Amino acid sequence: MTDFRKLEEGMFASPQIEPADIAHAKELGVTLVINNRPDGEEPFQTTGAEIEAAARAAGMDYLAIPVTQAGMGHAQVEAMAEALANAGGPVLAYCRSGTRSTFLWSLAQASRGRNVDEIMGAAAKGGYDVAPIRQMMEMLSTSAG
Repeated sequence: MTDFRKLEEGMFASPQIEPADIAHAKELGVTLVINNRPDGEEPFQTTGAEIEAAARAAGMDYLAIPVTQAGMGHAQVEAMAEALANAGGPVLAYCRSGTRSTFLWSLAQASRGRNVDEIMGAAAKGGYDVAPIRQMMEMLSTSAG
C-alpha cells in the first residue's frame, strides 16, 4: 500500500516502498525515484537494488542518496538539489518514514534560495514537520542568495 505524500507539484515523499509500489508511481508520472535509506537499516527491508530494478523496468531513473543516523551533510544536500534540478519530471523520494527524504528535499530547496516559510508550508501539506531543521534551511537560503 502506497503512502506517497505530495509536497508540491512534481514532488512526493514516502515511507519505505516496495517494488509493487512502482506501478502507482508510474501512474503519477514519476520519472525519478530517489532512495534516501541505507540498505540494512532494518531486517527484511527491501533493498535499493530491488527498488532500482523495478523502477528501471518501468522506465524510471533511480538514484541512491542514503542518509544514515549520522545525518545529512553538504554532499547529500547538493546531490539532492542536482537530482531534483535534472529530474525531467515528477520525483518520488523515500526512506523509512519519509521524514529524511522531506528534510533532504527541504535543505536542497533552501540551498537554491527558496523561501524557508514556503518550504515549511509545502512539507506541512504533505504531513511532515521540518521545523527542527529551520535554522539550517535559513543558513542555506541566506548563503544561496
